[in-house]
Amino acid sequence: MNVKIATAQYDISFLENWSSYQSKVERWVVEAAEQDAKILLFPEYASMELASLFGEAVYSSLSRQLAAMQSLLDDYLDLFRSLAKKYQCIIQSGTFPVKTDSGAYRNRAYLFMPDGQIDYQDKLMMTRFENEQWLIQKGEELRYFDTEYGRIAINVCYDSEFPMLARKQVEAGANLILVPSCTDTLAGYHRVKIGCQARALENQCYVVQSTLVGHAPWSEAVDVNIGAAAIYTPVDRGFPDNGILAEGKLNAVQWVIAEVSLSACGTVREQGQVFNYRDWPLQNAF
Repeated sequence: MNVKIATAQYDISFLENWSSYQSKVERWVVEAAEQDAKILLFPEYASMELASLFGEAVYSSLSRQLAAMQSLLDDYLDLFRSLAKKYQCIIQSGTFPVKTDSGAYRNRAYLFMPDGQIDYQDKLMMTRFENEQWLIQKGEELRYFDTEYGRIAINVCYDSEFPMLARKQVEAGANLILVPSCTDTLAGYHRVKIGCQARALENQCYVVQSTLVGHAPWSEAVDVNIGAAAIYTPVDRGFPDNGILAEGKLNAVQWVIAEVSLSACGTVREQGQVFNYRDWPLQNAF
């Protein structure tokens, strides 16, 4: 089954009120839906623009913004749930820093289904900034999700740079990995990009990256954002020679949209010029 995927180069805004956030997000969803996209991906920490609703004393403090944003979590979930149902699409909304029952914060990537169901993947591999300054803790479980288009998975940004995470998800049946990302240097963007392309090559699957873009000097957390969204593929017959199905312009504000066939992953694993997926276990012989 073919499905059209939209991945966002999403700009962070300074918001006037909650209604302006609702309007902005729905405009993005409508634009993708009008192009028949059925799986929508937003970037990591896209939700951090919500910190601007609380005033300078909050958005200029790493700890205070995390605490304040918890008051918006239910509204955030209701918004994306309603949009997924209204436009009958799957939405990965990027990530939201969620305070768990233990008191720890997790970088949580929610997945919203057209029937109203919600699931999530917590980020597992934390960057130095998250560990040392923001004190956001790693998740505890690697997950995958069944959809009408097949099984999909989520690697949050830095997670995509660790091959065994994606490998376990693909071995469990995921042929599409969504990578919401947020990077503040060109090198950081390329690290995630290279990781995504490597995961697509070695697993002969699709990997989709979304990026936060633009400058937000008011924000203590996401002041500089650099990147380009893309849809990566196996590098073999039936796919683009460079493994890039679609890619945006660096730092532009835009959707990147393309149609994929998740069943093609099974075909290339059986009939490809090489058998990256099948030959993976052979590494253990050395």
